Amino acid sequence: MSNLFWLDDEQWAAIEPFMPKNQPGARRKDDRRIMSGIFHVLRTGCRWQDCPGAYGPATTIYNRFNRWSRKRFWTGMLEALAGAGAATAATAIDATYVKAQRAAYGGKGGPRRRPSDPRAAETRPKSMRSPT
Repeated sequence: MSNLFWLDDEQWAAIEPFMPKNQPGARRKDDRRIMSGIFHVLRTGCRWQDCPGAYGPATTIYNRFNRWSRKRFWTGMLEALAGAGAATAATAIDATYVKAQRAAYGGKGGPRRRPSDPRAAETRPKSMRSPT
């Protein structure tokens, strides 16, 4: 629990004015807790489903991040914070998850020789042109 990221009062005071208000639906989980969970995932690079339970349900954290991304919440918040001098315009939040393809290590079809392989270049061609 000591290695978890939590927004302190000063950080939350800077972010809170940008939080969406009066959202329809079920009673909302604590925004500060969810936001801390989002920042934890972005800082550590863990999968959303591996986010510690102290931040709340992993699906809630992911859904909130995804919904806010579609509504350009992050861009608006960073632009406003940059305008107020709390962050620079080059601040970025990135949650990249790259999945390796099946064929990345010869998984599909296995390893095979390429025509540019030095061993292939040394061998004689398998067919000869007809002299006619």
